[in-house]
Amino acid sequence: MRDHLPDPNVTAGDLPPEPLSHSLKQRHLTMLGLGGVIGAGLFVGSGAGIGIAGPAIICSYLLAGVLAMLVMRALGEMSAAMPASGSFSVYAEKALGRWAGFSAGWLYWFLLVVVLAVEATGAAKIANGWLPSVDQWVWVLVFMVVFTVSNLAAVKNFGEFEFWFAALKVGAIVLFLVLGTLAIFGVLPDTDPVGAANLTGHGGFFPAGFGGVVAGMLAVVFAFGGLEVVTIAAAESDDPARSVARAVRSAVWRILFFYVGSMLVIVTLLPWDSMKPGESPYVAVLDSIGIPAAGQIMNIVVFVALLSALNANLYGSSRMVFSLAERGEAPGALLKVSGGGVPRRAVFASVAFGFVSVVLNLLWPDTVFLYMLNAVGAVLLFVWALIAVSQLRLRRILEREMPERLTLRMWLFPYLTWAALLGMAAVLVLMLFDDSARPQLLWSSGAAAVVLLVAWAREVRERRSRAVAADGA
Repeated sequence: MRDHLPDPNVTAGDLPPEPLSHSLKQRHLTMLGLGGVIGAGLFVGSGAGIGIAGPAIICSYLLAGVLAMLVMRALGEMSAAMPASGSFSVYAEKALGRWAGFSAGWLYWFLLVVVLAVEATGAAKIANGWLPSVDQWVWVLVFMVVFTVSNLAAVKNFGEFEFWFAALKVGAIVLFLVLGTLAIFGVLPDTDPVGAANLTGHGGFFPAGFGGVVAGMLAVVFAFGGLEVVTIAAAESDDPARSVARAVRSAVWRILFFYVGSMLVIVTLLPWDSMKPGESPYVAVLDSIGIPAAGQIMNIVVFVALLSALNANLYGSSRMVFSLAERGEAPGALLKVSGGGVPRRAVFASVAFGFVSVVLNLLWPDTVFLYMLNAVGAVLLFVWALIAVSQLRLRRILEREMPERLTLRMWLFPYLTWAALLGMAAVLVLMLFDDSARPQLLWSSGAAAVVLLVAWAREVRERRSRAVAADGA
C-alpha cells in the first residue's frame, strides 16, 4: 500500500506561511542550539550521575547523547524541509493524523510550563542567597515579569537574550575544559599529572558494573531536553530551512563533546566517590586546581543557565500553543499577532500557567507540584518517540513528492531511526523497573493517556459532525 498523508489534498511541503516575525539570525539559532541543553542539570545534577555510575558516567552520557543526537537529526531533517513554529507537533499531525499533532503539542506545552516553575524557583534561591533581604517569591515575580516583557517585545529580543546567555554558558564550559585538561597534564601551577589513577582506582572504571551505566543514563538522559526549541525558533529566522540545518549540524556534535568532555575531565581529576550529593562537581574541580571563588563563579553560571532556560521555555511554549491554535487544536483567540509578529496572547497564556506552576512550587513543593513534575517526567521521551515515528513516515513521502527539500538527511535511514526508537523503548522499560524513576513514568503515562483520550474524543465528535452535515446535505 502506498504511503500518503492523512489529508490527501495536502503535500508534505504545503505548510502555510507563518504570520510571525522572521528576525532571528543564524547566530541566534546556532547559540540557541548550543546553549539550549547546557543548564543546571549539567552543572549541578551531573554529580548524582557520577555518584551512581562512577567514572563510567562517561559511557552513560555517551549513550544518552547519541540517543538525543539521533532524535535531533531526525527532527532536523523534517524542520529543514518544512519549517514550522509547531515543529514536531506539525510533523506528527502531517504524518500520523490530528491526534498525534494534538498530543505532541499539548504534552510538550505542559512540560515547558511546569519546568518553568523549577527554573524560576532555582534562580530565585540563588538570588536570595546573594540578597537575603529580598524574599524568594519577589525574585520569582521579577524574573517572570522581565521575561514576559522580553517575549512580548520583538522576537529579536528573545534571540539576543538567548545569544548572550548561551555565549556565557558555552564560554564557561570551554574554559572549564581548557583548565581541566591543563590540570590533568600538570601544566597549571601547583598541579602534577594525574594519570589514570582516578579512572581505574576506587572500584575501577565500572564500580557498579554495567547496571551503573544504565542507572547513570536514566539520571542524565533528560538533561539533553531543550534542543527541540531550536527547530521551533527556526520558523522565525530569516532563512528557516538553511538556518535550522546548520544549527542542528553544529549543535549535536558540540553538545556531545561538551557533556562527555566535561565528565572525562571531572572523573579524571577527582575520585568519583569524593563527590558530595547536591554539590556541583564543577565547583569541586575548580576548587581542587586552585581557582579562587569557584563556588560563586559557578553560582553565577548556574543562575544564568536557569534564566536562559526560563526564557527559552517561555518562548517555546508560546509558539507551540500558537501553532496548536493555527491548526484548530487550541482556542482561536490565541492567534492574535502583534504588528511586530509576536503572538502575545499565546505568550500570556503560557506565562499564566507558568505563574500557577510557580505558586504551586512555592506553596506545596512536596505534594501538588511534585505530582505535576512527575506527570512531565517522561513526557520528553514520548515526544521524542513521536518525532522518530513521524520522520519514518514523512521521509518516504518527501522522497517521493519533493526530494529537493531534503537538504539535511537522517544518517543510515531508516536503520538509525529504528535504533533511536528501540533506545527510547529500552529507557522506558528501565524506568519501569527503577524505584526512583517509576513514579515519573506512571504519572507521565497517565498524563499522556488523558491527552490521548481528549484527542480521541475530539476526533469522534468531528466525525459525527461531518456525518450529520453529510446527511443534511
